[in-house]
Amino acid sequence: MYAKSGRAELARAAFDEAPRRDVFLCNVMLAAYVARGEVAEARRVFDGMRDRDLVSWNTMIHGYAVRGDVGMAREIFDATSDRDAFSWSSMISAYAKGRRSKEALELWKVMRAARVAPDCITMVSVLSACSDMGALTIGAEVHRFVESHRVEVDMKLGTALVDMYAKCGDIENSLKVFRAMPVMDVLTWSSMIIGLANHGLGHDALSLFSEMISQGLQPNEITFVGVLIACTHVGLVSDGKKYFSSMTDVHGVVPRVEHYGCMVDLLGRAGHVEEAMQLIRSMPFEPDAIIWRTLLGACRIHKNVEIAEEAMAKLKVLDPLADGHYVLLSNIYAQANSWEGVAEMRKTIKRENIQRVPGRSSIEWENTVHEFVSGDRSHPRIEEIYKMLEEMIGRLIQAGYRPMTSLVLQDIDEQSKKRALAEHSEKLAIAFGLLTTPPGSTLRITKNLRACEDCHSAIKLISLVYGRKLIIRDRNRFHHFSEGQCSCKDYW
Repeated sequence: MYAKSGRAELARAAFDEAPRRDVFLCNVMLAAYVARGEVAEARRVFDGMRDRDLVSWNTMIHGYAVRGDVGMAREIFDATSDRDAFSWSSMISAYAKGRRSKEALELWKVMRAARVAPDCITMVSVLSACSDMGALTIGAEVHRFVESHRVEVDMKLGTALVDMYAKCGDIENSLKVFRAMPVMDVLTWSSMIIGLANHGLGHDALSLFSEMISQGLQPNEITFVGVLIACTHVGLVSDGKKYFSSMTDVHGVVPRVEHYGCMVDLLGRAGHVEEAMQLIRSMPFEPDAIIWRTLLGACRIHKNVEIAEEAMAKLKVLDPLADGHYVLLSNIYAQANSWEGVAEMRKTIKRENIQRVPGRSSIEWENTVHEFVSGDRSHPRIEEIYKMLEEMIGRLIQAGYRPMTSLVLQDIDEQSKKRALAEHSEKLAIAFGLLTTPPGSTLRITKNLRACEDCHSAIKLISLVYGRKLIIRDRNRFHHFSEGQCSCKDYW
């Protein structure tokens, strides 16, 4: 009674006075502590139990998982062989929520091999991990399981499928799932709008938004992020301003920092750098590092040194150790032939011991996600990969590729700069893809950072030279490369 009403201290007093503490009573106490987030107290009870059943183990796995202590959840999970669907679901969910997606997918494989039937919660967590990793094959396998076992696709599962297909580069199947859903909430519509926007299909995203409004649904903050991204990726400045104003004037949605960030991106990319700066100054709250980084990116596109230096001054305070800011400003100085500025950026990076965030790219092959970092030498087939990389770079040079060595800020010779560019993570992932997949098949790559100009230029040529379609998801959007062109039209 006390445990169910949330009064754990009274439940504990009754528990301590109980003449016989059987498994049932202990489990009640475990659940009471876990419900209050007091996992350490639950662990004390758990460790003192003479006998434990499946409920005992599951309660502790769930308790640690909810708290975000994935290591302890896994320790409990591994300590028992008595597991049911809830045990697996809790553990996979913990990995997915903690952005440890690779481990979530590895555990999913073990679960399937153990012939444990997954529930909807498990499948939503696995689809979330697939979305994060760009693991389309595994995500499609989950979808086939849903269809073959006639699992009811509720809004949560349907939205997870829509999101997975969109984030894994298959926007056609994302739309197909979306259109087949009998009931959709605002999150489902928003996921589809964001998916279309991130694939550069801005007009389609805005049409879907109009359809959503016509059906009487009220958009929320997430919806408007998608709408503004749609305007940004196709350069619809006046439409973006209209939608931004309508948030408060029509829909009663108060813009947050991410909406201002979208507007700064929209204005900046379109060349309205000064207007973007004015918008930042008029914000009702302090702009964060992402806002200033977005403005700095616009300054690189439009060669605005003065505003770039102002943005950099803010970034040195808000996020002083992020290497990308210094690389961007160095590129801006190089465009302006300010070699003193370039030299100063190099000195700053060395003096402050600023470490580059390593580029990390993944590609799925034979139901396994293969990850590469820049300059990687760890893959079991690394010799074959580097041989393919050499061949690939050679063919690109014959087709007119010239490495953009000015992008490399390290104080190294020209040949070493070319080598550094050649070993960027997405080029290694592409080399692996060319090595392992049939000629003419599509390559899908997921990258943790924005694609650099050198890789973007090289991948356009790869699509032409090898006759391949490449779908690259970087930090900002999807790029669909085909026949020497990119869907972003170099506007990214």
